[in-house]
Amino acid sequence: MTEARLRVTLPESTLIGDLSRSFPAATVRILTALPDDAAACACLQVETRKPDAVLTAVETHDHTTECSLIQQSDRKATIQIETTRPLVVQSIAKQAGLPIELPLQISDGEATVDITGTHNRVSEFSSQLTAHGIDFQIEYIRERLHTEQLLSAKQHELLETAVEMGYYDTPRNCTLTELAAAVGIAKSTCSEIIHRAEETVIKDFIDEGSLPGQADTQPPIS
Repeated sequence: MTEARLRVTLPESTLIGDLSRSFPAATVRILTALPDDAAACACLQVETRKPDAVLTAVETHDHTTECSLIQQSDRKATIQIETTRPLVVQSIAKQAGLPIELPLQISDGEATVDITGTHNRVSEFSSQLTAHGIDFQIEYIRERLHTEQLLSAKQHELLETAVEMGYYDTPRNCTLTELAAAVGIAKSTCSEIIHRAEETVIKDFIDEGSLPGQADTQPPIS
């Protein structure tokens, strides 16, 4: 399974793109969205120093058919909109068979797009962006791996047993000697295996801010 984050420049003459460019200091988050070929409904959260001005801009935009204020504070407004110009990024993702992770964050006409799917579908998504003349940059691409793919069977079994016996609890409910006895190996062997397993998991966690079970790669989307 491939994960990717892209920085996508939204086309001109779209509600969200125009809104974020008119208020470049504002952050727009699409919380929910229902894209369609001819129209779209979405729930937006706008963080800005000028929520009233943003609401007016949304209500008076040429492609807004409905705008309802859900909640408002000094610097944040949540609104529900309907527009005749769906966000093209979501429409393309739909065609490629990829879900876009929400909330989708947009600032100054640029959307941070997180997608997950097969490598072929991620590639198709990028190809469609190019075909539509939409500029984008790839922040990262990585393959999601299961933890058992990172660890040997012996390491995985030992870590599972350690967790079950409370070796990682605070305070610790199991000593290294007890853990070694439970799996039937010498204490020194147990110490070496668990240290190597911990090293693998921790390095994977730290590398590029990824979560356990993820290995970052940078293959081209093609």
